[in-house]
Amino acid sequence: MNIERNLIISILKLTRDGPGSNKLVNKDAKIPQQIAEKLLRKLQNDGLIYVQKNVVEANSLQRLKLAVHAILLGADIENVSSFLQWQEFENMAAVAFERNGYSVQKNLKFKHAGRRLEIDIVGCRKPIAICVDCKHWHHGLHPSALKKIVEEQVERTFALAESLPSLFGKIECASWDNVKLVPAVISLVTGRFKFCDNVPIVAVLQLQDFLSQLPAYAGSLKHFTKP
Repeated sequence: MNIERNLIISILKLTRDGPGSNKLVNKDAKIPQQIAEKLLRKLQNDGLIYVQKNVVEANSLQRLKLAVHAILLGADIENVSSFLQWQEFENMAAVAFERNGYSVQKNLKFKHAGRRLEIDIVGCRKPIAICVDCKHWHHGLHPSALKKIVEEQVERTFALAESLPSLFGKIECASWDNVKLVPAVISLVTGRFKFCDNVPIVAVLQLQDFLSQLPAYAGSLKHFTKP
């Protein structure tokens, strides 16, 4: 049993909606108080939590770091991911893009053919713009449901490609002479499928590896070009 891992999972669970008390964290993690207090001090010294007046707090960035730390200690990805809020998940994905040299636009809203559309994340790095739909599902998603998710993201990416000239100044790739827009779906957990109709399905914690390898095979993925 990894005591630190269990404590972190309890912190993630009990700080999801705000601060949590030390007592509840210890009880949930089933850890003796003296050991728990020592580990809490360690996590605070590492900058992963705040502890004040027997209350544990963690901001969004700290919670993301806690989640990654728990997974490195052997925690189940799906279990850890279930305690993250949507905004935290999107932020984790955005950080991975930025670390790979992409400019990031979150929650990009635009109009196409009289419809209002939104793409969760668009990461731009010449000559590629990755259009991401962030989804949270558990293992066993039915193939037909996955296909629908992918088809909808392909439609949004196509619409964005046609709308780029009108988005000058709003998104970096709108000013490029050449751009390859790649639809992608990012999940919190690893699913059974890595691709659907040549659209990549990427677990958020594998996003770093995906982005580092993308230039080598981007041409083989579903994509659209700027008109």
